[in-house]
Amino acid sequence: MPSHPSSSSEPSSSFLTDVSRFLGAFRWAFMPLGLLALVAVGVHAAADTLDDRLLTVVDRLDSAFDAWVGQFPATASLVDWVSLETRTRLARALALGWELAADLLLALPALGYREVEASRPVEPWRPVTASAPESSSWKALLRRCLRRPTPMRWVRPLATAGVVLAGACTVARLVQGTVYLSWRPLFGDVASDWAARGLAVAALCGVSVSLGWRAVLRNLQHADAVCEAAGPRRAWTRGLVGCLLVAPLGLAAAWDAAPVLSFLR
Repeated sequence: MPSHPSSSSEPSSSFLTDVSRFLGAFRWAFMPLGLLALVAVGVHAAADTLDDRLLTVVDRLDSAFDAWVGQFPATASLVDWVSLETRTRLARALALGWELAADLLLALPALGYREVEASRPVEPWRPVTASAPESSSWKALLRRCLRRPTPMRWVRPLATAGVVLAGACTVARLVQGTVYLSWRPLFGDVASDWAARGLAVAALCGVSVSLGWRAVLRNLQHADAVCEAAGPRRAWTRGLVGCLLVAPLGLAAAWDAAPVLSFLR
């Protein structure tokens, strides 16, 4: 009697693979939200460093106002019109408004992040650095930045880079503090300190690699699209006010709110 060939069934995937595929189907939702959260945390960290500077500016303006109204007897009573508490509240309100404006300019474009499947297969040894069309790839965007430079094409991505670095450092500090305080009673100061620093560096690198560069790319894509739609004549002034708002925050984020070397000392 002839033997029938046995039907070979494909090997079933593991449970972790199935879970990974299931969660991967929702990348369109949690990746933009992750970019939005990272930029918002970085903007908040940068705004915290500007509170004292804004209070100094408000104090100097109040001093100039007091010196001016104090010259005339009719307005001399207005010298103490703005108290220290009022100046502090005004500085905090300015910082909050600045932070919300920066969130609108830098964080909201992250919601438009989309991933596109690669159009052609790549070699296993070649990493895929960006899943975007050729016109929105790093190479094409940087080429247009060099050939047709505008403030929006340069300031927005650079400010985003400083902000996401500050956000990643904030997450790393949270990991470091949580691990150190929870592990110190069990392993002592030295072991807990080294473990906390190592996990903080891992968190910093992980957030930067998984989310940071995507946020910069998305803002670069948004700035490039806005400049292309505005035309060559209006592209230079397009988004200029927004660039003036986010440039100091990006600088403060990179200079004051991103202590990268503190995790290695």
